[in-house]
Amino acid sequence: MAEEVGEIPESAPSFVGDESEELSRTEVSLEEVLEQIEKLNVNKSPGLDGIHPRVLKELKWKIAELLSVVCNLSFKSASVPNDWKVANVKPIFKKGCRGDPGNYRPVNLTSVPGKLVETIVKNKIVKHVEEHNLLDKSQHGFCKGKSCFTNLLEFFEGINKHADKGDPVDIVYLDFQKAFDKVPHQRLLFKLHGHGIRGKVLSWIENWLKDRKQRVGINGKFSDWRGVTNGVPQASVLGPILFNLFINDLEKGVSSEVVKFADDTKLFRIVKTEADCEGLQEDLTKLSDWATKWQMKFNVDKCKVMHIGKNNPNYTYRMMGANLAMTNQERDLGVIVDSSLKTSTQCAAAVKKAN
Repeated sequence: MAEEVGEIPESAPSFVGDESEELSRTEVSLEEVLEQIEKLNVNKSPGLDGIHPRVLKELKWKIAELLSVVCNLSFKSASVPNDWKVANVKPIFKKGCRGDPGNYRPVNLTSVPGKLVETIVKNKIVKHVEEHNLLDKSQHGFCKGKSCFTNLLEFFEGINKHADKGDPVDIVYLDFQKAFDKVPHQRLLFKLHGHGIRGKVLSWIENWLKDRKQRVGINGKFSDWRGVTNGVPQASVLGPILFNLFINDLEKGVSSEVVKFADDTKLFRIVKTEADCEGLQEDLTKLSDWATKWQMKFNVDKCKVMHIGKNNPNYTYRMMGANLAMTNQERDLGVIVDSSLKTSTQCAAAVKKAN
């Protein structure tokens, strides 16, 4: 993976609050460690250190005290043990041709104690974010009380309130290029600082991201070790909240309605006139500028436009110098969305799957 280049943009979130409200120091109690050990899934695989979650759970009274000491030493020194930074990557097939490496999702198998500590840090960050209402309401991914279901409900409610009035609507489905793998570390740390995550906590996260190594394993055979210079680890506990904060300001200055589930982003707008279409085009240009500035490019070939309504002007939109393809059907978080807004295709697919 290539390292990020160029200066960090000046525009970033700015945390409003005094030093006492920043998340700059943290420590863990014995009770917190015991609570996290109790929540471990004993059916999960161990990391490269070979420490199985069942062992931790069965010996929790012996291990918890030692682990709490290790955790607090790690937080105090802002240093993460090297055993927590190495991972075996297991490729999980998604869809399409099995011979195409691009059709597999990489999942990192890391140290179970390391993930336990990640969970503690994640909980501290989530509490800080919720207390100060820092996460944009458009984000539904990895958020308490939100899900794919709430994302789709909000999206369809927004579309149907316009369609029911007979107003034409354009929807743009956006796709990042391997979003989690491309997050530039220095820009991520800059964003975290802007959200009030500073001091030892920020230094710990920086150390957690640094000097990571991984290798791919298939049927007991492994590739050579490779260093990881960009991205947040797939299947890590801490990665999703860090990614959410990184793209939190994605739609800043955008006038169209935006709904996100982690990196799955869609925006829509009434398009009665050419000026409305130009407004949506301006929003796409702003998103393209954000992607260039923060080095998170869109996969333009997979970004699609859906025109809804009989009087839709069928405007051709562009991103990063290319025309966006038009679609009449799109699978959105597992649900088939049709330009007619009818559910017959989704129902037929569900019945076929059930049969």
